Amino acid sequence: MEAGSEPVVSEPAGEGGGGGGGEDQPSASGTGEGGGEGSTAAAAPSRYESQKRRDWTTFLQYLRNHKPPLTLPRCSGAHVIEFLKYLDQFGKTKVHVTGCPHFGHPNPPAPCACPLKQAWGSLDALIGRLRAAYEENGGRPESNPFAARAVRIYLREVKDTQAKARGVPYEKKRKRSTPATATATGNNGRNGGSGGGDGDGDDTGGATTVGHPPPATTTV
Repeated sequence: MEAGSEPVVSEPAGEGGGGGGGEDQPSASGTGEGGGEGSTAAAAPSRYESQKRRDWTTFLQYLRNHKPPLTLPRCSGAHVIEFLKYLDQFGKTKVHVTGCPHFGHPNPPAPCACPLKQAWGSLDALIGRLRAAYEENGGRPESNPFAARAVRIYLREVKDTQAKARGVPYEKKRKRSTPATATATGNNGRNGGSGGGDGDGDDTGGATTVGHPPPATTTV
């Protein structure tokens, strides 16, 4: 398998830069009427759709470069797992091995020689996009290699391994129920216009967003 250029796995590139400014310039459409409708029809695809197309192109290129070359109908869940392992060479997440003194340490105090791999959240999001792209390009759901049981088991193993190496399980943070703080609001008119002091901190939920992998090297 050729390494080639680094495949784009998880960071959606910015696009759609010029989509919003065309509505107030009707001269762009040749007929002076209905210019606004024409510009909205030619809107740029969403970040998710653009990323899905790039992922699909990367996977097809991987199949072409495979030794021996693979065709999509012959692709199985085992080949998908092989593809995910191939992507590890481009990963930016440090995964401590069992013998590393930092294994299971949430915040390692010093660097180590453990390998960099793709984060579990990035791989999980990638498989979701490729599963959708496979069916959008004519594949049958029952033969979708990205939905194979072996792929789900592999992703679960990656998730558990990285959680143990980091020492913090992958769990969604539950939203805290904020206690009612309206104790003395009835009698004191001075409190009538305030009320923006509580309710901070809930937006930092640590759940991994499947469409957006870690932007920089993380220590797992």
